[in-house]
Amino acid sequence: MSGLVVQTPHEEHQYLNLIREIINTGTWENTRNGKTKAIFGAHMKFSLKDGSIPLLTTKKVAWKTCFKELTWFIKGSTSNKELKENGVKIWNGNASKEFLESRGLHYEEDDLGPVYGHQWRHFNAEYSDCNEDYSGKGVDQLANIIKMLKNKDELGSRRLLISAWNPCQIDEMALPPCHVLMQFNVHQEKYLSCSLYQRSGDVGLGVPFNIASYSFLTHIIAKHCGLEAYSFVHFIGNAHIYDDHVEQLEEQCKREPKAFPRLYLSNKHDNIEKYSLQDIVWITPYTHHDVIKMDMRV
Repeated sequence: MSGLVVQTPHEEHQYLNLIREIINTGTWENTRNGKTKAIFGAHMKFSLKDGSIPLLTTKKVAWKTCFKELTWFIKGSTSNKELKENGVKIWNGNASKEFLESRGLHYEEDDLGPVYGHQWRHFNAEYSDCNEDYSGKGVDQLANIIKMLKNKDELGSRRLLISAWNPCQIDEMALPPCHVLMQFNVHQEKYLSCSLYQRSGDVGLGVPFNIASYSFLTHIIAKHCGLEAYSFVHFIGNAHIYDDHVEQLEEQCKREPKAFPRLYLSNKHDNIEKYSLQDIVWITPYTHHDVIKMDMRV
């Protein structure tokens, strides 16, 4: 039919539909930190082409906090003091002395043990505390990925993986990792995609952050390695909603998504650890609905 315009569904509806699926078909479960409604097995895919970044628009996502946490991972840090100095509070509950001792850990307060950054940059290096210099220790998974992505002969590899799940050190961590495995893939020797497997997803609070964080990471690595960001694919094992988040998420589902923002990184640094908020230039702004308040479980 001539003149027919086919509307492309907004990618954010994948997230809203996940909320609806959990509320409508999920089962109530009693878990370590509260009652949840959950399903097992979810999948979403977001375009990163032309600088697109999937910051959810049906509520305001604290993207600066998300980006600061990501750069903390990239640097291999495990000290919550560094996050607090940058105004990031999301790890405070898991970094208290009381919580650490509940895990049988006797670190000083704000030492999170060998969590994400340690595994990304120093996988399985013997851990003492967050103040030690681990340079040259363990396996630098992120550096290995970058090295392969800068080598044209390696661009077709199906082995571009980083694991945060290390069974040897799980009991030394303040919190076992929720987002556990990422894989990169290059299309046509030019376009970079990232997939994430997340064992456990707090759909109300955590998942919007995870979508943003790994999309930012893909843009950073693409810039750093002379590639173009293409897509982010998100797989979630246990996708759950806490009982005291249901009402707020039902309200969020009534909101109509706005266009995702677009960005580019103004600088290409020699060191992957040098990327910061100052490198972000917005091509189109981040417009969104109001904040939705939900309490974080620890």
